[in-house]
Amino acid sequence: MYQYNEVDQTLVNERVEQFRDQTRRFLAGELPEDEFLALRLMNGLYVQRHAPMLRVAIPYGLFSSEQMRKLAHISRKYDKGYGHFTTRTNIQFNWPKLEEVPDILAELAQVQMHAIQTSGNCIRNTTTDPFSGILSNELEDPRPYCEIIRQWSTLHPEFAYLPRKFKIAVTGAPEDRAASQVHDIGLHLVKNAEGEIGFEVLVGGGLGRTPVIGKVVREFLPKQHLLSYLDAILRVYNLNGRRDNKYKARIKILVNALGVEEFTRLVEAEWEFLRDGELTLTDAEIERAKSFFKPFDYDPKAAEDKTLADKLSADQSFATWYEKNTREHKVEGYRAVIVSLKPYLKPAGDITDVQMDLIADLAEQYSFGEIRSTHDQNLVLADVKKSDLFAVWQALDGGNMARPNIGTLTDMIVCPGFDFCALANARTLNIADQINEKFDDLDYLYELGDINVNMSGCINACGHHHVADIGILGVDKKGEDWYQITLGGSSREDARLGKILGKAVAADEVANTIESILGVFVEHRLDNELFRDTVQRIGMDPFKENVYAVAH
Repeated sequence: MYQYNEVDQTLVNERVEQFRDQTRRFLAGELPEDEFLALRLMNGLYVQRHAPMLRVAIPYGLFSSEQMRKLAHISRKYDKGYGHFTTRTNIQFNWPKLEEVPDILAELAQVQMHAIQTSGNCIRNTTTDPFSGILSNELEDPRPYCEIIRQWSTLHPEFAYLPRKFKIAVTGAPEDRAASQVHDIGLHLVKNAEGEIGFEVLVGGGLGRTPVIGKVVREFLPKQHLLSYLDAILRVYNLNGRRDNKYKARIKILVNALGVEEFTRLVEAEWEFLRDGELTLTDAEIERAKSFFKPFDYDPKAAEDKTLADKLSADQSFATWYEKNTREHKVEGYRAVIVSLKPYLKPAGDITDVQMDLIADLAEQYSFGEIRSTHDQNLVLADVKKSDLFAVWQALDGGNMARPNIGTLTDMIVCPGFDFCALANARTLNIADQINEKFDDLDYLYELGDINVNMSGCINACGHHHVADIGILGVDKKGEDWYQITLGGSSREDARLGKILGKAVAADEVANTIESILGVFVEHRLDNELFRDTVQRIGMDPFKENVYAVAH
């Protein structure tokens, strides 16, 4: 993974001291609140319902055991002993004291972490596939390009005050596990007819109150032009994006207003000024970025281990966890472990300080000291020897992080909702508990197959409800929480927006409504058909008829 050089460390250290002085002046009454607002947002600090909330950057979701231990320490010393992983693969602390935030940032800087550009109208953390670099069908590891984008975009002076926040995702495999098509820019590593690897470029995707699937603006972009082309897109957006209405300011609105053909024309025209200029990536620069992500020193004898089969046969709980919570690895003898941050009746994505320390220990002992956070609020230990899986499972089980529910209905993406977020207008955590209590039979969940359930507490869609098999959106109706259900969305390579089932249901009826939906699925399902395929095949009417017939 990338390591700071002296320039990087100096920049982050100076930024900490700058914010320390800004905070001191604000607390002393020397800096008005409206002026401090922009300064704190530049350092990832929000003011939420109960307390400030600090969002810490985890570039492309990759971090070390040392950094995880620092996060555990910060949660103990400055917060309430836990953190919350987000769909942007960052981690949030919900209870820091404002006067202590500069100290937190100083501690983060000690392990090459920061909160820069985790908020505000700038280029946010670039995300990618959490299984990058370990997939046999991957065209190329996308992380070096994420790192190149990170270096280019961090504190970029021209793009520090965009019309709105800006999000980029990069993928390198046929499968899309980074929801790239609902990003402002989605980059897919592809191969052209000449066998060259470059990028397919999509622009104008996004969720929120106007959900849009991104549109292709370039089918093939040679690698060396990655930054100059991104620069051209950002320039067109920066010049033409609306600033008079924050709800109409995302690039998706501009692309839709201009039409993708005209938007592409503007980008290509801008690119003519930038192409082959100083932003052109040399082979040496790409290789330098790749050098941060070299394959580990895998044990060539790992494939010879024969103990896993015996352990799987001897312990059904371990076998179930192995099937649901581990994934194939391109190196024989290794598997990737998905750590479930969705324990029973606990908030999705939350992790305690004790659990953080445990993950750090496991990463260090069994996975080359690296950890990955995923956009669906779990963690990954990417490089675990098969012979170590039983020990890893036992440790995770002891830490309440081995629930074998990955890909099931209870592996939900859930934003914190009204309980924490100042923007939310409905609670989500209680609804997640209701669903967990209703569907606590794992055998039944396994029979249903993979189903994504995503939930947001407001129209801002931080829970990505638009692109779930079953999406849940909390809405406020005269002071009461109601929930709108959508079906048939996808954030994968077949990205599409879910369709609204009908009128919103009351808070105490959400789980029952899902039960009715699943009843239709089971009735109409062909063989082992997935929920998403059944919805596409039979349409919405059977679900509507069953849900609203039951309701009345």
